[in-house]
Amino acid sequence: MAQVHAVAAARDVVLWKPQGSAPAGGFPVIVFSHGFTGCATQSKFLTEALAHAGYFVIAPNHRDARCGRGGFPQPEESFGKAQDWSQATYKDRASDVRAVLDAVLAEKTFQGVPVDGERVALAGHSLGGYTVLGLAGAWPDWKDRRIKAVLALSPFCNPFVSKGDLPDLKIPVMYQGGTRDLGITPSVRRLSGAYDRSSAPKYYVELRGAGHFAWSDLNPKFQAIISEYGVAFFDQYLKKSPDRLQRMTRQPLPDLVSFLRSELK
Repeated sequence: MAQVHAVAAARDVVLWKPQGSAPAGGFPVIVFSHGFTGCATQSKFLTEALAHAGYFVIAPNHRDARCGRGGFPQPEESFGKAQDWSQATYKDRASDVRAVLDAVLAEKTFQGVPVDGERVALAGHSLGGYTVLGLAGAWPDWKDRRIKAVLALSPFCNPFVSKGDLPDLKIPVMYQGGTRDLGITPSVRRLSGAYDRSSAPKYYVELRGAGHFAWSDLNPKFQAIISEYGVAFFDQYLKKSPDRLQRMTRQPLPDLVSFLRSELK
């Protein structure tokens, strides 16, 4: 799936165009937010899989984007002190996503692709997971009501567990974590963690042996299952096609999925 570098709302973005004829109303839109010092192309396996499944995918390069190109910016707040984070922390990332969405949805066609402004979702890894959860409503001031579903991949969510508003998301969310993702997954899975606090419908998929960078192109082992669950999740909530996700929820793959929870009401 070819990627296209472009500019949207004065932001450097990368987009992946779906193939084939557009459905009535246009293709559903997914904005991907990268991790701290990652970049728009850090998880091409996933963005390409989503485009192949019929989604228009666009990813901005946030201010901290590096992808190994040198330099390591100081975080705005310490990742070890979630209590110091607030709605002001990395608000520029939320502004990036919102501005890019504004640009994409301003017309019914973007970069030659018909898009559907009524079917919009977000996906994000690590600090990108923090970004998309914030926009879903975990930070009330960030909430973007255009968002219909959120895929949070090993998301940094301690600030929301401490003082965010996860119970008021009110849109479907899928969390993905890993048994070797020791810095983040426990804050999602534990009692009264991010999953427990989030409003339903919600899903939690934990991958056996996956570390924090399993959701980037650095580790190919889990890419197929990550994409499969992600596509099935968006298919249910953006395309009203629930069969695949329901089947995968009932019969997870035991060699890769160590733990799976879902709550629909």
